[in-house]
Amino acid sequence: MIAAGQGSRLLAEGIKVPKPLVKVNGEELIGRLLRVFQENNAESICIIINEEMPAVRAYLESYRLSVPLHLVVKSTPDSFHSFCELMPYLREGGGKFCLTTVDPVFSEAEFKEYIRFFVQDDEDDALMGVTDYIDDEKPLYVMTEPDTLKVTGYVDKAYDGYRYISGGVYCMNQKALALLPKAMQEGVSRMRGFQRYLVESGLRVKAWPFGKIIDIDHAEDISKAERFMKGL
Repeated sequence: MIAAGQGSRLLAEGIKVPKPLVKVNGEELIGRLLRVFQENNAESICIIINEEMPAVRAYLESYRLSVPLHLVVKSTPDSFHSFCELMPYLREGGGKFCLTTVDPVFSEAEFKEYIRFFVQDDEDDALMGVTDYIDDEKPLYVMTEPDTLKVTGYVDKAYDGYRYISGGVYCMNQKALALLPKAMQEGVSRMRGFQRYLVESGLRVKAWPFGKIIDIDHAEDISKAERFMKGL
């Protein structure tokens, strides 16, 4: 899990706690994800937070997990570099893994189906969570084949016939993970850059549509997420 962002927009809008500790329906964002991962049979969990988050570190160190927790405390320039810091733990066991940022709020039932599908999927190297709910300042648009949902590319601007954007939820196998060092050498930055890199490298990347994914970037997103989770 990538929880290393500063949450500067939330702070500017009066939210004083670090983004991972923002509560939605009384549950911290990071705590909700920890619970959801455990409920979907995670064998271990690894998280990166930045060095300016002592409250988040204290929260995680006191959190009781039923699986091993690997915590990396390091400030990085962007989400892709944070992902690279998690690589040693994601290599352990040589299996598939699910990576998320700390702020997406999604249907837990849909997430369960998403994980179940990827566990059984022997064809794709990456299964990317996408949504047609677009309420983001700078969405990453996902280009797909209409029938197979194979991802053919990513663009920063809307295009004719677009439908999906990236949701900040990524399932990958070890073949995708193995591209990290080369991508780093070639100057890839941000997770959106690595998503493009996967496709450009010829890996099999497929989109998995969620009905709605809400990123908690602004104070108003908290109430939107709470209404969504309550089915309003």
